[in-house]
Amino acid sequence: MDVTTCLQKLQYVGVLAFATVDNAGKPQVRNISAIHYESLDSAPALYFFTARGKNFCRELLANGHVQILAYTRYKEMIRVSARAIAVPEEQQAHWIDTIFAEQPYLANVYPGKTREIGKVFCINEGSIEYFNLGVRPIFRERYTFGTSPSAEPPKGYQITQACISCGTCARYCPQDCIQSGSPYQIQAEHCLHCGSCFEHCPVQAVQRLG
Repeated sequence: MDVTTCLQKLQYVGVLAFATVDNAGKPQVRNISAIHYESLDSAPALYFFTARGKNFCRELLANGHVQILAYTRYKEMIRVSARAIAVPEEQQAHWIDTIFAEQPYLANVYPGKTREIGKVFCINEGSIEYFNLGVRPIFRERYTFGTSPSAEPPKGYQITQACISCGTCARYCPQDCIQSGSPYQIQAEHCLHCGSCFEHCPVQAVQRLG
């Protein structure tokens, strides 16, 4: 798995959930399909369309922070964390026309010149989390794209030097992803982040990350 494959999977899913936060600090989620994928093999970027009057547009203009979530038929979760930037005004018409050409249904929603109420945003740097529940053990990985991708703190759990190698954590791990040793080691790529090892360790040697 890599960035390009993850973005191609987003394209196959088609309708993606975009999450933002409003000015009252409340989460907001929309399904967006008016998306164009650019240069997947070299400089990955997503362009997407919304109307200037929508709260979604105002939230993006306020700070740009957004998460995008897709779930495939193969039980794969793909989450993009990034900052969306409004395309320069002189390029808006080009990208609006590009998206409308690829998504013919939009002509029914914004016929003729009414498409001019739209605004296109671009995401060309960020981080991606890939999580596959359709295999055992489950598989997860994180990737970044762009020249200065958004930094995110590590997630999950780790076992510290306080470990007494009793094996309790491994016995309670639903994915059997903890290897014996001194200390024991969590295989991060197979970890559910469920916290079972954290809750059952008798000496509190498991540390939560992030």
